[in-house]
Amino acid sequence: MSRAREFADLAGSADAGGLSGRNVITNGAVQVAQRATSVTDIGGADGYFTADRWKVFVASLAGRVTQSQASVTDLAGFPNSLKHEVTTADTSISAGEAFQLSQVFEGQDLQSFKKGYSDAEEFTFSFYVKGTAKTYCVEMYDGDNTRHVAQTFSVTSSWSRVELTFPADTTGKFDDDNALSLYLIIWLHAGSNYASGSLPATWASVSNANRAVGTESLFSATSNTFEITGAQLEVGSQATPFEYRSFADELRRCQRYFAELPSFSGPGTGTTDSRGMGSHVVQMRAAPTLGTTGVLNITDGYSYDRVQSSASVALIANSPDFSFFNMPNFSSITGGRIHFGPRDSSNTNRITLDAEL
Repeated sequence: MSRAREFADLAGSADAGGLSGRNVITNGAVQVAQRATSVTDIGGADGYFTADRWKVFVASLAGRVTQSQASVTDLAGFPNSLKHEVTTADTSISAGEAFQLSQVFEGQDLQSFKKGYSDAEEFTFSFYVKGTAKTYCVEMYDGDNTRHVAQTFSVTSSWSRVELTFPADTTGKFDDDNALSLYLIIWLHAGSNYASGSLPATWASVSNANRAVGTESLFSATSNTFEITGAQLEVGSQATPFEYRSFADELRRCQRYFAELPSFSGPGTGTTDSRGMGSHVVQMRAAPTLGTTGVLNITDGYSYDRVQSSASVALIANSPDFSFFNMPNFSSITGGRIHFGPRDSSNTNRITLDAEL
């Protein structure tokens, strides 16, 4: 077999892993949803709600959606989608309104695009989509250099694969670090502040009026839907077959940004407080902020479990690899005795670790 034939066969089997590492999007097939599988009444604040790495940005929005990791039965190879269903319409669109579905990227993961160099590469974004028939906009927004480029696409009631190639940009390098460099934004609703100009077909300095030109509104009626899966961003002008990853691989990639602390231990420091220290499941992007999913349950191995009267955790010190913290609001803690958690006998609440961009 010739080397050319071998390479052609390898390229043809890209979806089987022959050309791994092409897709810079994490959780493009919506396999992982650590926070929740469905959240209602989204539209009042930015955030990550269900599927990991898919962030919602909003501005001045009256409409609301339910977002869910939905089961898919009519698209071979993709059992999950990220679905949005309108529960409150917004038909009077003020100038500053916006609803964006986004993926955001560290600069160090984008160096293969060679942005800012004379031999810069094109960007190709492909994805499967279905929903209420609409036209929306995809914007690539370079946060390091305040530059952008955008294209529109159409949605129908049946699944279709959208393939959008964006030109190379020889101006403005992505920073080579773990900070946010690129927003990949799907505009699903935009007021005139973002849609009254001309869509930038080539990279240009950001003009807000040009960012989402041609975007129709997902929020034109209740029960409107938008579903996406199989999302891939890669170097070059050709959309290749979707790069499948195992669930374990995708979960680990997501846990770089958000995870639950699997276990911890530390001494009681009085009758109401206990310290805790635990190793993160993977090295995170940065030292995370801590939260809880509810009141924590710990044990000292000698007596009954202890449950907080109200959920609280206070960071003492941490790094991308471990966290050391104080947990208040217990009762009958024995000072100096080592406590372990979490205990699942009365609840399954966990300490959360957030290092999102």
